[in-house]
Amino acid sequence: MAFEGLTEKISSTFKKLRGKGRIKESDVKEAMREIRMALLEADVSYKVVKDFIKSVTARCMDTEVLESLTPSQMIVKIVNEELTKLMGSDAKHITTNPNGPTVVMLVGLQGAGKTTNGSKLAGLMKRQGKNPLLVACDIYRPAAITQLKVCGEKLGIPVFEKGTQDPVQTAKEAVLYARQRGHDMVFLDTAGRLHVDEALMNELKNIKQTVKPDEIMLVVDAMTGQDAVNAAQSFNEWLDIDSVMLSKLDGDARGGAALSVKAITGKPIKFAGMGEKLEDIEQFHPDRMASRILGMGDVLSLIEKAEKAFDAKKAAEMEEKLRSNRFTLQDFYDQMVQMKNMGSMEDILAQIPGGANLKGVKFDDKAMAHQEAIILSMTPKERETPEIIGASRKKRIAAGAGVKVEEVNKLLKSFEQMRKMIRQFSSPGMTRKMKRMKGFGGGFPGFPGF
Repeated sequence: MAFEGLTEKISSTFKKLRGKGRIKESDVKEAMREIRMALLEADVSYKVVKDFIKSVTARCMDTEVLESLTPSQMIVKIVNEELTKLMGSDAKHITTNPNGPTVVMLVGLQGAGKTTNGSKLAGLMKRQGKNPLLVACDIYRPAAITQLKVCGEKLGIPVFEKGTQDPVQTAKEAVLYARQRGHDMVFLDTAGRLHVDEALMNELKNIKQTVKPDEIMLVVDAMTGQDAVNAAQSFNEWLDIDSVMLSKLDGDARGGAALSVKAITGKPIKFAGMGEKLEDIEQFHPDRMASRILGMGDVLSLIEKAEKAFDAKKAAEMEEKLRSNRFTLQDFYDQMVQMKNMGSMEDILAQIPGGANLKGVKFDDKAMAHQEAIILSMTPKERETPEIIGASRKKRIAAGAGVKVEEVNKLLKSFEQMRKMIRQFSSPGMTRKMKRMKGFGGGFPGFPGF
């Protein structure tokens, strides 16, 4: 995840502050020096860092902060608020056209992920009940139109294309087509270049003047750091962009672009590409991102991700099975699949408060894959009633899964221990106790409370 190094350094700085009973001005200055270095190493713009540290320092030096009972917590709160402000304060939505269709013009350098992430955004809008249309306006990059068609087919979104026709004319015809066919959103996938040049910008300006898009969204690669900010500045000067989408924010980049681009352009980051799948896109929440950077987690995003991954009907069925003590290996497998849909365990941990402190914990993805293979090698009857699995069945299952019999035994033993625990928690006495305890009302999606 981007910001990993920054999170470690800032967390270390805060840990030092918490270790001091009373905090002096010299302690604040030392902490700010460390945070300044951490931000610069994360490839945040020097000017942005300078202004940020100046603002934070001024607030932290306040007498009320230094003489409070919990000065270190007050300083963390101030840094959190200033980071949130730096990235835009509030989450922003696409500017919609009440008379329709809403036209979103996607721009960016070649290689920034414009075609893929533009498709992701159209897919997100479709899942929210919109009827989007993708438009191929990049006639220069080899296979650009084909790539857009492939993305559109996977998402079930139509693609309007006119081959190598003038992109300005294609964009004009596409908007008319969308209006006639009832598409309420149009996403124009425009051409990019390896570097900003006059020919590219003039073409984009002509498209802008012709179709008058409701939003010009710049897609920038978060992994390119300061180069992404420079590109954003150039596009903004030429086109007066309305917003930014960050791609590849799930990578191991230093992430400075996310902290610099809003301050440099004055335009909000609205969305972020968070993976390789066409579903891996999130609305950008500055407050949540600030919390993640400071190692405070992002529980709201985790809950939203869980709600998307878990089927409500299946969750209700699972709750009933748990209550009646009918939890099977098939159910266990279904839960594993739904957990995988939420992403890797490392990503999930990063969104839990304090999860950054567990960076050294390693999760054995191979072991989970082996467990899946073992369960899939069983017959439906064996999954429902594992008690019938004897020595000969274990050998057959192990051979089918490509594992040793010992691994089959281990899985069955672990599953039996889990069932015993479920019996204890689903007993009437324990249920009453759980209900009396505060905070156990809802349960986690897919893992119902009792």
